[in-house]
Amino acid sequence: MPTRTVSFANILRSALALAPELPQMTTGLVKLVSLHPERRLSIGRLLEKQAQRYGKRPFLKYQEKTWSYDAANRQVNRFSHALAQANIQPGDRVAILMENRPETLLATLAILKLGAIATMLNTSQRNNALLHSLTITKPTVCIVGEELTEVFDDIKHKLSETQGQSHFFVNDNSTTHTPDGYQNLAEVSEDMPDTNPDITRTLKLSSPALYIFTSGTTGLPKASVMSHFRWFKAMAGIGMMSLRLKPTDILYCALPLYHNNALTVSLSAVMGNGASLAIARKFSVNRFWDDIRHYGATSFCYIGEFCRYLLNHPTRPNDADNPVRTIIGNGLRPDIWETFKERFRILSISEFYGASEVNLVFTNALNLDKTAGTCPMAYEVVRYDVQNDCPVRTSNGFMEKVNKGESGLLLTKVTRRMPFDGYTDKDASQKKLYRDVFRAGDCYINTGDLVVRQGWRHIAFSDRIGDTFRWKGENVATSEVEAAFTSFSAIEHAVTYGISLPGADGRAGMTALVVSETEENLNLEALTQHVCRQLPGYAIPLFLRICDSQQMTTTFKYQKTTLKKEGFDTSQFNDPVLALLPGNQHYQPLKTKDLEQIHAGKVRF
Repeated sequence: MPTRTVSFANILRSALALAPELPQMTTGLVKLVSLHPERRLSIGRLLEKQAQRYGKRPFLKYQEKTWSYDAANRQVNRFSHALAQANIQPGDRVAILMENRPETLLATLAILKLGAIATMLNTSQRNNALLHSLTITKPTVCIVGEELTEVFDDIKHKLSETQGQSHFFVNDNSTTHTPDGYQNLAEVSEDMPDTNPDITRTLKLSSPALYIFTSGTTGLPKASVMSHFRWFKAMAGIGMMSLRLKPTDILYCALPLYHNNALTVSLSAVMGNGASLAIARKFSVNRFWDDIRHYGATSFCYIGEFCRYLLNHPTRPNDADNPVRTIIGNGLRPDIWETFKERFRILSISEFYGASEVNLVFTNALNLDKTAGTCPMAYEVVRYDVQNDCPVRTSNGFMEKVNKGESGLLLTKVTRRMPFDGYTDKDASQKKLYRDVFRAGDCYINTGDLVVRQGWRHIAFSDRIGDTFRWKGENVATSEVEAAFTSFSAIEHAVTYGISLPGADGRAGMTALVVSETEENLNLEALTQHVCRQLPGYAIPLFLRICDSQQMTTTFKYQKTTLKKEGFDTSQFNDPVLALLPGNQHYQPLKTKDLEQIHAGKVRF
């Protein structure tokens, strides 16, 4: 499945169509390249400026309530003064454990106004995972929502003395009594001044603002550092150059607020342009478009399989009858890009590429199809040896760039203006860096992602390192295999991974499927023919696992680790397995005698 390349004709057509919006795009570009880490500016200071400029205009919308820029800033100030009275200082870490609601954002902004670091805890974590996140970030105090106090209380006694014994409690539309060991943030802040804290004006962009946790798909999560500088770069590059909201726009966010797509991409796009943010408590396929219409949302943010969930939902006569003009996110697969755009009448898709720990972003500012866009900052795409799991180095010891249309490892350069904020774990941070890449002494961040160089400084996401595997001497990108399966009408979800086989070199393909039909009614001959038409022979999976559902993170990333470990060993799970064994014309149920022969090395693949 070749990835579309970008030509000058593509660029020219899009640029002409976007001519009326070039002034706003230019403003974003100028801000992006002119930002300096040592400038006295911060997220909290931006809120103050926008409150002065937009005053009574709506900033936050939630259910039937609305907060203006001015009202939100005043409430943030009251929270800030309450936290300052609790001796929160610049550089202190304050953890937030709350579901999606305005108080989550207001508390976060209050922390940032003091120069402290907001530690955004994953609300789905429990017990040891939550304790791990708190242990590696060591917050002085935690702000806990009523809806999650029981979860926090389960591990609170295990926190060290330095992490505070008294925490803040935030009611959830109730008058519940404040539990022991907590201060009620609303009550403590009620009589606090609503004036801007003096310290906010002194903060620099280089200051750390947020701890954002990785998804933890391959182990316990790491906390990446998001500085005010990187947040402002996202605002300029994504929010102003690409999404280009207007003050009258409303962006709907159903993604968790502890995730960068919500807290950095969406919030910065809204604040930077003086627009409004409508917050959903949780993502709901059934309620999504009704919410969009309720709020009059002209934009929304997405991630991963989010759009596929919406596309798999039964069609409705009013699918295209919605106010959405433009959307922002990452992970919209090429195989559903055009279908999604047409069904829901989306005019512009601002796909972007970024990661919590990476120092730049690519953004589809020109509204091209099937691309993660472009980036004016320094990066390279280098050849990668999938089998040995490392970049290719030539005889001179340096790495080699791939050509247009080829896939390789994306590296982003570390410079004074593009620093690497890294993780809270210094050893983990160092492991993300490659040195002496093209010349002695240079330094690049290993993004961990394989991308296609599309031309004209555009890229398209290909696969994660560790997901791509090598079989029959060829590299197999799992994303392309998954796209081939999900384009078959009976397949709802597909997760592909490589597994070891006795006596075979490389890794064979296996795909876990969620089907819309029963296994008995799945037409295996038609499915086999479809996949064989879509993929080269070496990329066709040898094994299929039929699952009731796929295990995913709260940000719609598949959990592949367990699937890889279990492979086709049916003694470890109850799901049926199908196999395309030598001599078979289509997938057939894997039998016990087949398993025995495979393990004995008697089947030659």
